[in-house]
Amino acid sequence: MKAQDLQFTQLLQGAKQFIIPIFQRPYSWEIAHCEQLWHDILRVGSHAELDSHFIGSAVYIPEQETSAAISRWLVIDGQQRITTLSLLLLALKRRLQAEGVDTPVSAAEIEDYFLLNRYGKGEQRYKMLLTRTDRDTLIALLDDKAPAPDASHRIRENFEFFTGKLAGADLKVVYAGIQKLMIVDVRLQQGIDNPQMIFESMNSTGKALTQADLIRNYVLMGLPHAEQTRLYEDCWRPMEMLFGAENYTRYFDEFMRFFLVIHTGNHRIRKDEVYDQFKTYSLGQKVEPLLASLLEFARYYCAMALGKEQDAELARAFQDIRELRADVCYPMLMEVYHDHAQGRLGKDAFVDILQLVESYVFRRAICDIPTNSQRQTFATFCRKLDKARYLESVKAAFMLLPSYRRFPGDDEFRRQLQIRNLYKFNRRSYWLRRFENFGRKERVMVQDYTIEHILPQNTQLSAAWQHSLGEDWARVQEQYLHTLGNLTLTGYNSEYSDRPFAEKRDMEGGFAQSPLKLNEGLGNCADWNEQEIIKRAARLASRAVGIWVSPGLSDEVLDTYREKKADSAPEYTIADHPHLSSGLVRELFEHFRTQVLALDECVNEEFLKLYVAYKAETNFVDVVPQAKRLRLSLNMAFADIDDPRKLCVDVTDLGRWGNGCVEVGLDNETDLPYVMSLVRQALERQLGEEDTETENA
Repeated sequence: MKAQDLQFTQLLQGAKQFIIPIFQRPYSWEIAHCEQLWHDILRVGSHAELDSHFIGSAVYIPEQETSAAISRWLVIDGQQRITTLSLLLLALKRRLQAEGVDTPVSAAEIEDYFLLNRYGKGEQRYKMLLTRTDRDTLIALLDDKAPAPDASHRIRENFEFFTGKLAGADLKVVYAGIQKLMIVDVRLQQGIDNPQMIFESMNSTGKALTQADLIRNYVLMGLPHAEQTRLYEDCWRPMEMLFGAENYTRYFDEFMRFFLVIHTGNHRIRKDEVYDQFKTYSLGQKVEPLLASLLEFARYYCAMALGKEQDAELARAFQDIRELRADVCYPMLMEVYHDHAQGRLGKDAFVDILQLVESYVFRRAICDIPTNSQRQTFATFCRKLDKARYLESVKAAFMLLPSYRRFPGDDEFRRQLQIRNLYKFNRRSYWLRRFENFGRKERVMVQDYTIEHILPQNTQLSAAWQHSLGEDWARVQEQYLHTLGNLTLTGYNSEYSDRPFAEKRDMEGGFAQSPLKLNEGLGNCADWNEQEIIKRAARLASRAVGIWVSPGLSDEVLDTYREKKADSAPEYTIADHPHLSSGLVRELFEHFRTQVLALDECVNEEFLKLYVAYKAETNFVDVVPQAKRLRLSLNMAFADIDDPRKLCVDVTDLGRWGNGCVEVGLDNETDLPYVMSLVRQALERQLGEEDTETENA
């Protein structure tokens, strides 16, 4: 490696060509970046006492060892700065040409020194070769031609920005500023320097690289140029095309996280850890099969998350999940989609599974069950499946989820749906659309309607409404206003206003004439009161049970999926623990077990030979009874425990009875509240409630 301070203009001088490798991200500087660079140039150019202004680095490596007249260099870092300044220099050349002046520099000098190789043939004529559309757009500008209609937006926009700025600028100041721009010039040697390691360590200015940028460079950078190009064109470029320019920037990192969750089994990967996790996952793998797998799963993700599905029935199911904002389920569904694509799962069964997932997420939201555990639920879901009995095993897996992850049953769902505030529910358009269009072939565009409170929101109800509701009208309005029984859709919201129910029912376009399913039966109501609201809510809730279906298997079938204990496994009780027979330790244990079992209804107690286990799905705290105390093992990493009093001991890799790396003793009831706060951390970690990223479910 050779590194030196260098004037930016010196970097471009000479017979050379800088090539942006095919795998690099497109040119992406925005007007704000150009604006900052322009101000820096004017500032340093207008102050004689300022010798220089540092703009970052340029890291490049020879395309191949050659003695050609025009040296070719692959740019590892610095594409954005070199391209942006080339656009500025081109705009400066255009103004000098237009005005026919040659001070402070001539247009010919700018062209020969900084933009073109005078004796280069074909593409070697240009000092800068970008990727794909960027390349064609920059070449068109350099050749004084109009860019194509599909030209690079960033290249054209930034060139026009500098053209506009130069129109009223002092060219001496501008050129003086450009000449004072300094870079760290880093020239690598083929076969000696590691471009990827250097690339990662650079503290670049400008627009930060995404996790996807880092992964693409990591996979392709070390390959020969021809191989880079082939794999980019065959595998990576199709992924970019699948996502589209804007969605690639917005969603690709999330897709990569889901891909790694599926293939590593680690559901705790954060978005800022994707690159590091990918490097670990890819060790020892061949590049081409790895990229082929990425492309395959990208197709599944784009079909579900970005509306790219071509099959109409699957597309509708994916739309329902998108509107529900249930992206937390994508790792599971991408894996199921893979099995469908491989012929292990028919389309009808796939659609049924999609509807079960949708129902699971929606029912839990209606029943106000915390969503924290859903990431782990969906990340690990497919491990439980018997793919020879695919749909049946999915149903069984849902039905056997423990209480905190449960699939709410029909009675719980029906009950909660009738009393829940659905007007302020953050998926309001979703549930209204599903209610209205279920069973319809001719779908209603719900977005063309507004939500209507049959009983108005106005707290100053008219005498007619007060009469309809009875003496307790204020309570009825407060209790039922935003609930299922009182909400519907209409195209006549402004006409309805706060009119009495009879007028809303019988007017032109009123409830009696409405073609909407949600308004069925309203035309037959003589009045609108608490009883009618309750009746309508019950009727709609019964319909909802058929829309958001629950899994159903007979007890006989479900029993085949339950975990069975070995027949020979002995059963232990509290009597098998001598230290719990009586005395202070027994009393302390009774207080402890009462509080642990009260933490959550999912917590179970199991007496084993040497300790007592408390588990949700697996053990989160184990109690080893001792002569004078209870020794607790918390099933979590020691680094994750929040223990201000420093009572915990790190027992990682030590041979102890119980599960986990954290040990704490309990020998008096005074410490019980604090110890319970530690135990609660272990439980919450297992339930998934420790996740710091908010899920959209």
